Amino acid sequence: MNTATLTTFIIYLVALIGFGFLFYRSTDTLSDYILGGRKLGSGVAALSAGASDMSGWLLLGLPGAVYASGLNQIWIAVGLSIGAYLNWQFVARKLRKYTEVASDSITLPDYLEFRFYDKSRMLRVISAVVILIFFAIYTASGLVAGATLFESAFGLAPEIALYTGTLIIVAYTFLGGFMAVSWTDFFQGILMFLALIAAPLIIVVTYMSWDEIVATAATMDPTYVDVFHEMSTIGILSLLAWGLGYFGQPHILSRFMAIRSEQHVPKAKMIAMIWMVFALYGAIFVGFTGISFFADSPLAEGNQEIVFLELTQVLFNPWIAGVILAAILSAVMSTVDSQLLVCSSAIAEDFYKSLFKPKASEKELVWVGRTAVIGVAIVALMLASNPNNLVLDLVAYAWAGFGASFGPVIIFSLFWKRMTRNGALAGMVVGAATVLIWENLSLIFPGAEHEIISLYSIIPGFLLSALSILIVSNIGDGPSEDVRSQHLKV
Repeated sequence: MNTATLTTFIIYLVALIGFGFLFYRSTDTLSDYILGGRKLGSGVAALSAGASDMSGWLLLGLPGAVYASGLNQIWIAVGLSIGAYLNWQFVARKLRKYTEVASDSITLPDYLEFRFYDKSRMLRVISAVVILIFFAIYTASGLVAGATLFESAFGLAPEIALYTGTLIIVAYTFLGGFMAVSWTDFFQGILMFLALIAAPLIIVVTYMSWDEIVATAATMDPTYVDVFHEMSTIGILSLLAWGLGYFGQPHILSRFMAIRSEQHVPKAKMIAMIWMVFALYGAIFVGFTGISFFADSPLAEGNQEIVFLELTQVLFNPWIAGVILAAILSAVMSTVDSQLLVCSSAIAEDFYKSLFKPKASEKELVWVGRTAVIGVAIVALMLASNPNNLVLDLVAYAWAGFGASFGPVIIFSLFWKRMTRNGALAGMVVGAATVLIWENLSLIFPGAEHEIISLYSIIPGFLLSALSILIVSNIGDGPSEDVRSQHLKV
């Protein structure tokens, strides 16, 4: 790697660690560490939600999928754009207000317990377990993406690349907590945005016109330019259904909870959606232009997820390339740090404080949270060590798990006054179980090849979870008077 590129990259990494130290001194309570004291402004909330949402999938997984299969992958972006808009439009403001009304809840398990006055603690424990299971998988996807970057850019051995990326992410999350994560995500979101717009623009302006790009791709394989290629109804529904996942992602919902006030939500929504649309379709154009750009020397099969890395090293001068590589690392880090933090909150707030030591001091809880960051990172590191893992596959699994487990529960809890604690429990358990079973149907029924098995697991998981909530909540006497009266305040 060029010295200038390496220098730029190292300066960026040092700056990230600096953010950790900067916010270390202002992190005195668990609320500070987990939710930043609910002080996020509109811009930081919007870009940190977007950056933590997209992860390495945006700069590695999605361009790689388009490079390998063509424009039929565009349906994912359509589904995600619709889902994100609906999440900001209907969930953000309501969740911000409700979490404050429900005993100033700072985590999702916190919110669910106080929302339903659950003295049994079952909602808190089960939701925390679901968070830990699926975030271990999700975090592993980020570590795989980080390893891909370090291996490709620096020529490191895969194991060393994996450990290096993990160490950097854990360091600033450990030190600075939520505010360090949110502000690094803010700047990372800007870098990701600029990188995804710049790469395809440079190709079109400097190397090939758009007509040449399309013609070259069509000559190589006409299916590259066909958005309906191999897209059955189930296939299109599966890709669009990614949008359902937004309603249940804890690391995104935590930004709604942390925004300064519900009045800041409309501005944050506007910023978030502009960022998202440009970033998503920029990633699609990166993958598509890569098909024509590398027509004479295509990437080896199985290496499609490094298409943006390869373009970066060809298109940009060494100093700019260093910034772009930092942007790719940003995409990876911005999700992993948020995931580690949510897992940390589940362990510190929902297990340690609630079940074992209710009178633990704030300082003690912060250190339990920091220790949990290291513990979860080690588990994710073990999962990420499988050399056959692809970023997109791991993200799809965890995204479906959270979307089906928490999505219907959050929506019903905000908008349906007759929802009960047992309904919430049933929805979470059925949603999580459906995804875990559906994702492994090919193992359970080894000879089965029916198309229905290829349906993305979030669809049956989301539907069965919602149905469980409706059925179980209508059994018995309904919610207590305390639950009803609290709901009327929102």
